[in-house]
Amino acid sequence: MFQKVFVPFAIVFLGILVILGIFLTQTDLERSYIIKIMLLIGIIGIGLIAFESNRISKVIALPLEELSMGIQRVGLGDDNQRILSDDQGTLGNLMRSFNRMTERLEDKVSKLEEDRQQLRTILSGMVEGVVALDANQRVLFVNDRALILLDLQSHALEGKRLWELVRNREMMDLVEEALRQPEPKRKELTFATSGNRSLTLHAARLPGNPTRGAVLVLHDTTELRRLERLRQEFVANVSHELKTPLAVIKVCAETLLDGAVEDCENRLRFLEQILEQSERLNNLIMDLLSIARIEAETELFDFIWVPVKEVVEQCVNRHRDRATQRSISINAFPMEGSLHPDQDLECLVDEEAFVQILDNLVDNAVKYTPEHGTITVQWGLENKYVIIQVLDNGIGIPESDLPRIFERFYRVDKARSREVGGTGLGLSIVKHLVQAMKGSISANSQVGKGTTFTVRLPYAKD
Repeated sequence: MFQKVFVPFAIVFLGILVILGIFLTQTDLERSYIIKIMLLIGIIGIGLIAFESNRISKVIALPLEELSMGIQRVGLGDDNQRILSDDQGTLGNLMRSFNRMTERLEDKVSKLEEDRQQLRTILSGMVEGVVALDANQRVLFVNDRALILLDLQSHALEGKRLWELVRNREMMDLVEEALRQPEPKRKELTFATSGNRSLTLHAARLPGNPTRGAVLVLHDTTELRRLERLRQEFVANVSHELKTPLAVIKVCAETLLDGAVEDCENRLRFLEQILEQSERLNNLIMDLLSIARIEAETELFDFIWVPVKEVVEQCVNRHRDRATQRSISINAFPMEGSLHPDQDLECLVDEEAFVQILDNLVDNAVKYTPEHGTITVQWGLENKYVIIQVLDNGIGIPESDLPRIFERFYRVDKARSREVGGTGLGLSIVKHLVQAMKGSISANSQVGKGTTFTVRLPYAKD
């Protein structure tokens, strides 16, 4: 490129030297002509040099300007820049090197974006909530689970400070502590704004000096704490249920040992109480073992076709005498409009478990129905499910207690429940047995008007 500028300059210079040599050997008149010729040649040479320099500068300047613009656009994030050049010299090599650089840069950026999207997908699918913060506690990333756990709106979160979004002093203190210290921090918090949700918060500082930020991982422990409370309540209830009969047995035995065994008139009464409380303990233990076997799925069920009408009528007959003693009317018949009275209806169940379900429900109805009340057992077919309903017009169950009546040892009226007897496990056993046979159970009730238990079990025939 520079040779094109040097050649005309050299020709002009050599021409001037030749003319200057001739000039030195000529007369004054001839020299004046020579000077004019030299001036003309100089002007022409300078013009040629200027013209060629201008042409070459344009040839160099335009690609360099294009290269400069391409570099600026790459700096602004446009990785698709390419510069076309057929120049085989140094400038052409520079252009081709730029193109190769942008291709590699585009590949790198594409790979980074792919990894970023993959990481976001993984974090969004996590069961735990994840929140990334910068050193000033501004939100960098929040996955979907964290939005639910912290009860946040999904729009315009990035860039906001965490304390603007979450009003929890303990959480803020833990984040500030994690940003100051290299060791991860952990704490269990309760969020009243999320329905008293219990969350375990792990906060860890991002590596780097100075601190680049922190990552928060939120684990929902609400269900775990609920189960822990249920376990504590269960232990307390079992202890209480065992304590009462054991105390009676102990008192009766001590009384007999203190001399009442010789009292022919009263010793029989003490022995009867010992027997009665022993049976109560035995029933409690058997019910606990039954629930444990069902929950552990070690209870063996023998599924056969069971005639619904026959089993229901047998159950009603077993409880009729006890109901009659309290002037309670107990009836059994098919549901109106659901099944013809003479039509056979069978369901695929374990017969012993089916009988136990009915006995528990009817026994409960007899216990909590006042004198001169009415109990009705109905059955029918609905959407390939056998429906069995036990209705009474007894004392009813408050709406707030309905979700918990199938829990172990849960009693709506504790004083009355112990007065009428029972282990407090009947409805819990019913629920477990129904679910074990692929069915469902529900309850509807109004205080003072009665309760309806509805059992749905799979139908055995198409």
